[in-house]
Amino acid sequence: MGKKVALVTGGTGGIGSAICHELATQGFTVVAGYNSGGNHEKAQKWKAEQAEQGFDIDVAYGDVSDPDSSEQCVSGILEKHGSIDVLVNNAGITRDSTFRKMTLEQWDEVMNANLRSVFNMTRLCINPMLESKWGRVINISSVNGQKGQFGQTNYAAAKAGMHGFTKSLAQEVAAKGITVNTISPGYVLTSMVAAIGDEILDKIASTIPVGRLGQPEEIACAVAYLSSEPAGFITGSNLAINGGQHMF
Repeated sequence: MGKKVALVTGGTGGIGSAICHELATQGFTVVAGYNSGGNHEKAQKWKAEQAEQGFDIDVAYGDVSDPDSSEQCVSGILEKHGSIDVLVNNAGITRDSTFRKMTLEQWDEVMNANLRSVFNMTRLCINPMLESKWGRVINISSVNGQKGQFGQTNYAAAKAGMHGFTKSLAQEVAAKGITVNTISPGYVLTSMVAAIGDEILDKIASTIPVGRLGQPEEIACAVAYLSSEPAGFITGSNLAINGGQHMF
């Protein structure tokens, strides 16, 4: 049997890249899903940069909010690599606004990209996993899906929806060797977050009991563990990685 194949949606972003690196290090064949507004050149450049760092990571285009594009993405990966054994639903966007000013478009964009995408991609991957009697589905949520956040009713609702999805699907497929879990990161120091400036970052860090932001690699290591064989007794769970910012 060949190496297991892992698909990471939103795989070319900050947290996504770290997840891809860690899964590749653990011996998976890794495919980074991307949208990037259809910027294929950007994705190919990312792939080349990973190769320079010693990571052989494939890329696959797909608008995960769109069922047809999702199907094309998954079918292409299955044709090329033969299976998708681990699905990491990591893709997501924000369209922040106070609720009284939020437009229906802002609501729909976030719900489609952050929650409908989980349905689209998992629906396509779950049957092959059931046939092979092994699989891992890992949904990347957010601390704000647990505690809420000012100006993020759309984002928090979508991320909270992942938890119900995870717990329900986990019950349906547990007897077939498939686990379904959620990870809820807190504030993570990606290059995009770092760009907001040290003063703001210091204020954010002051609200986190461990006194700092998380590192993408800390999320990635958790994903790798949940993807592993020894994690087979963990399902329907949420792993909160937030430095103690939210406890319950």
